[in-house]
Amino acid sequence: MATKLVQRTVSIVNRLGNKIKGRKKMRLKASLQPDKPAVGNVLISYIVEPFLLKSGKPLPNSHTHYWECYQMAQTFLDMGYCVDVIQFYNDIFLPQKEYAFFIETRWNLDRCAPFLNKDCIKIFHADTANTLFQNAAEASRLLALQQRRGVTLLPRRNERPNQGLEHADCATVLGNEFTMNTLKYAQKPLYRVPLSTQVVYPWLEEKDFDACRKNFLWFGSNGLVHKGLDLVLEAFAQMPDYHLTICGPITKEEDFVEAFYKELYQTPNIHTVGWIDLNSDKFKNILNNCVGIVYPSCSEGGGGSVINCMHAGLIPIVSYEASVDVEEDYGVILQENSIKEIKSQVQNISNLPANKLKEMARKSWEFVRENHTKEKFTENYRKTIEKIIKNHSMKNEVLIHV
Repeated sequence: MATKLVQRTVSIVNRLGNKIKGRKKMRLKASLQPDKPAVGNVLISYIVEPFLLKSGKPLPNSHTHYWECYQMAQTFLDMGYCVDVIQFYNDIFLPQKEYAFFIETRWNLDRCAPFLNKDCIKIFHADTANTLFQNAAEASRLLALQQRRGVTLLPRRNERPNQGLEHADCATVLGNEFTMNTLKYAQKPLYRVPLSTQVVYPWLEEKDFDACRKNFLWFGSNGLVHKGLDLVLEAFAQMPDYHLTICGPITKEEDFVEAFYKELYQTPNIHTVGWIDLNSDKFKNILNNCVGIVYPSCSEGGGGSVINCMHAGLIPIVSYEASVDVEEDYGVILQENSIKEIKSQVQNISNLPANKLKEMARKSWEFVRENHTKEKFTENYRKTIEKIIKNHSMKNEVLIHV
C-alpha cells in the first residue's frame, strides 16, 4: 500500500515566478515515489496544490478536482509507478524522462507530445465539456440575456481551446452522455469515470416536506449566467409564493450583481447567501429546508454542485447540459431552459404530495450514494486504467501482427 501522498512528496521544483499578461504564475512540480520498486513513470498535468499541503492539513473541499487528482496519483502509486504532477497551465515543463502515461486536462499534451516516447499512453482527462462547445454555449446565454434585458455581461467560463484530446489515445470523462457527446468529434475511445463528491450527508428521515415544498436552492460556482442563475432569478421573481436561496460566489461578478441587484437583494422571496462552506451547519440547514435544486447550466463536465445537493436528498431540476443522470422518478430534465419552463417545473414539483416528494428525494439520495462517492471514483478509475492498459496492449499486438 502506498504511503499517503502528502508524505511522499519528495521534491517540489521549478518554483519560478514571472509576469505573464500582468499576473504572476507559478511553475510547480511534485514528484512522488511508490513504496515498492517502480515499474515506470506517470505524468499528470492537472492540479498540483493537493501535493504541496503541509502535513496534517486537509485537502480543500471547494471543488472535486483537488481530491480526484490526489486519488488519480494514488492509483498509479498503488500500481507501482513514480508520479510527477504539474499544474495544467505550466507552459515551460518539458519531459526529461520516459513516461508510461501522460494524463492531460488542458494544454500541455499538444505542446509536449513531440518529446514523449512513442509507447507512452496519452489520456485526456475531460473535466469539462469540449471547450469550443462550452465557449459557444456561454456566449449564446449571454446574447440571450442581452436581448432579453438590454445588458451586456462578461463571459466567465471562456477558455482557450485545446487539442489535448486530438493528441491523446483516449479520454476519461467525468460527465455523462451530454459531456461525452461534445467529445465524440475526435473519434477517440471515451471511458466514463463518474464524478465524485466533496461531502456526503446522511438521509434525513425527519425532514418536513410539507414545510419545505416551496423552498428551492441555486448552488454553483463562477459563471453565473453560464450556470443559469439569471434565468432562475427571473423565474422566482415572478413567483412570490416560492422561495429561492442562492449559494455561490455572487459578489465576484460585479456586472451580474449590478444587472440583477433588485432580484438578488430587494426581492422578498429570494435570499442571497453567497459563497458557503459545504461542511458548515448553515449550509446543512439550508439543504434541510429546501426541496430541490434548480440548475439550468449551459455546459458542465459532471454537474458537481447538483450531485452534492442530491447527496442531501434534494430533487434536481436541471438542464440536460448539467451532465447529471436524472430519471423522472427522482427529478426533472428541463427541455428548453426557459423562464416559463423553470416556473412550470418548480410549481409541478412543489404541488406534489409530501409522500411523493419524500420518495423522490430518497431516490435522488440513493442514486448519488450508489454512483457518485469517493469510493466509487477510486474503484472506477483503477478499473478504467487497467482496461486502457489492456486495450492499448491489444491494439499494439494487432499492429505488430499486421
